[in-house]
Amino acid sequence: MATERVLVPLSESITVRQTVSYAVRSRVDDATDTLVCHLVVAIPYDAEVPEGQRTIDDARQLLDRAERWVREDAGNADVEIETAVLGTDEYLFGPRDYADALAAYAEDHDLDCVVLDPEYSPGATAPILRPLERELTDVGLTYEEAPVERSARHERLVGTDSPGKLVALFGISLGFYLVLGDPFYWFDWVTGVAVAGIVSLTLSNVTFATSPTIRYSPVRTLRFGLYVPYLIFEIIKSNLQISLVILRPSMPIEPTLTRVNTKVRSGLPLLALANSITLTPGTLVVRANDQRLVVHTLIVDAREGLFDGALERAVRFVFYGREAAAVATPRERGDTEIIGGDEL
Repeated sequence: MATERVLVPLSESITVRQTVSYAVRSRVDDATDTLVCHLVVAIPYDAEVPEGQRTIDDARQLLDRAERWVREDAGNADVEIETAVLGTDEYLFGPRDYADALAAYAEDHDLDCVVLDPEYSPGATAPILRPLERELTDVGLTYEEAPVERSARHERLVGTDSPGKLVALFGISLGFYLVLGDPFYWFDWVTGVAVAGIVSLTLSNVTFATSPTIRYSPVRTLRFGLYVPYLIFEIIKSNLQISLVILRPSMPIEPTLTRVNTKVRSGLPLLALANSITLTPGTLVVRANDQRLVVHTLIVDAREGLFDGALERAVRFVFYGREAAAVATPRERGDTEIIGGDEL
């Protein structure tokens, strides 16, 4: 009797039921075969983060449903089911993190293949299938995409169906405009409202992956208010470091390109981190791909500061809270790499 082992990562999607059905039925056609089906949910928070326990509970509920689906689809076939929640003791943010977690689980359980949901979106609002497939290829894990049918989704880039996004982006844009202008001049208010209206109508669905909530937005606004003075301090400190280097006759600069795999999710958190790094003299973000940043650093201190992850922890504090700021530095995680020097 042949035994086949398959890994099925799950997320709340419109095709998760069909994916489970395909993974089972395509492998139990032969009644002499035994199928060992591993159902896993990879979560983007660990149990130490406030959102973590709620996410874990949701993951277990999904696993319970998926286990029932497997038994329904298997019929009288011999099927063993294993379930697990991945990411409870680590931070999973980008496709690379998810691929590493799945590969480690597959190696531990001697699994043959991964069946991917075409709408797989763990902890995100959009599928990450394509970048995840690239990462799975890099780590040497065999996978196949479930050939399921799904209804077409017609989404508009611009829309008024998300008032929370519109209001939030309008307020941010207007506040930023007035900070750059004169909040006591009536003309700046008129032009600011016009500009903020255009920005919010055209870019609200791009800027925010989900609608800001009343529960979390005020707290994040307060944290951001604490973050701004810290960022200004870092900018001033970096200015002094760069000035001292320039004033020295030998001018000991060491331009390098570095790659850093950050522990912030894509979207607004990654945008905030990338812009903060660029605003700090001596560092410039050249490229952002998922959670990977390619950064040009001018001096050694700037590169070392980047590897120490102070700005990363500060941005995590703004978006995820104080507990989430207690994360290992990129250097400690092994998420840093010098990829070029003066020749680049």
